[in-house]
Amino acid sequence: MKQRLITAFCLLAVLALVVWQVNTPVLAIVIAFLSAVAAGEIMRCANVKNKFIKVVGICYAAATPFFAGEKVLEPWVSADVWSQVISTIPNIVFVIALCLVFFLAMLKGYAYTSFEDVTVSVFASVAVSYGFSMFIRLRDMFDNMQLGVYLIFFALICALATDTGAQLTGMAIGKHKMSPNISPKKTVEGAVGGLITSLVLNLIALLVYNKVADVPMEQTMSIILMVCCIPVSFMGMMGDLSASVLKRNFGVKDFGKIFPGHGGVMDRMDSSLFTLPCTYAVVLIADKFI
Repeated sequence: MKQRLITAFCLLAVLALVVWQVNTPVLAIVIAFLSAVAAGEIMRCANVKNKFIKVVGICYAAATPFFAGEKVLEPWVSADVWSQVISTIPNIVFVIALCLVFFLAMLKGYAYTSFEDVTVSVFASVAVSYGFSMFIRLRDMFDNMQLGVYLIFFALICALATDTGAQLTGMAIGKHKMSPNISPKKTVEGAVGGLITSLVLNLIALLVYNKVADVPMEQTMSIILMVCCIPVSFMGMMGDLSASVLKRNFGVKDFGKIFPGHGGVMDRMDSSLFTLPCTYAVVLIADKFI
């Protein structure tokens, strides 16, 4: 418990630094680091033996967040300059190139590299890093960067509050197992408690935002976000269960040990990697109709 508390304190300190520097490249650097570590954790758990594939995949995962938006390196590099850089070659070209490189590496190291290794590595390098890049995409989604930061916290609350609320509620009144074959400790009562916790905390966060923000959120957008809070939070739970399935398939308890007492990056971010893209999709669609 002492180790968990020390790690939690350190993580909160890093979070405070990131929030303080959220409008600078510090956010992208931290996200790139987390993305690279998460990709490495998945490939390690999947027992990918091809070191070339692992190194290239980790580098790709680290680079992806820097291509998430034109403002990602401001004020070090202007948005106009970086926009020209990232628009020169479409992102899909890099994905195709990565797949081809992985397949060539599989052919060269066929004795110890399977097709499953390649598919897992593509998933870890592309899908996971794209999920992490949503931090940048949400921040830069609107000219009002305060709104972008709020959207990041909305997604994180949907993930973290749901998880914490579900755990506490399940410990208090949980009786009916939700998915005993995947995660025996999760209960239906806990899931409901987690969703309610997320809704309440997001409502409080919205009220605080509208109180302190330079430009309060439009009423229509506020309503849409609160209505979508439950389904987004539900997807966060599905992210947690998906990670549990992966760990069972890999035969591991945790994805990593980078956070003593808490596990790896994927152990902490599994739910968020579902809620961040869902939040982005909800806001993107809503913005088209309001």
